[in-house]
Amino acid sequence: QLQLVESGGGLAQPGGSLRLSCVASGAVFNINSMGWYRQAPGKQRELVAVATSAGSTNYADSAKGRFTVHRDNTKFTVDLQMNSLKPEDTAVYYCNAEKIAPHPHPPFEYWGQGTQVTVSS
Repeated sequence: QLQLVESGGGLAQPGGSLRLSCVASGAVFNINSMGWYRQAPGKQRELVAVATSAGSTNYADSAKGRFTVHRDNTKFTVDLQMNSLKPEDTAVYYCNAEKIAPHPHPPFEYWGQGTQVTVSS
């Protein structure tokens, strides 16, 4: 089984920065993508940023230009540097990892426990 443990998060002022970190342990082989999702109160969980094992990245439009995802395949970590934070970035942020499953099955998905990010003055 694959475990994901997040750290970071907390309270930031608008315009401020925070850094989230996630480390994978256990069955760390064959991880395809690692990244971050978030869920605000009353809203669905949404993609923030992901990085594949090949080095490509994908960002939500709301994160482009402000957030940077960095994955270290040797340490099985994925970080999210968040700059120019806005109140609408307030949410619980979840670390996510995906493993490719044999066709025709969907990928195996793993989630961390979530970490709260609050942006407020």
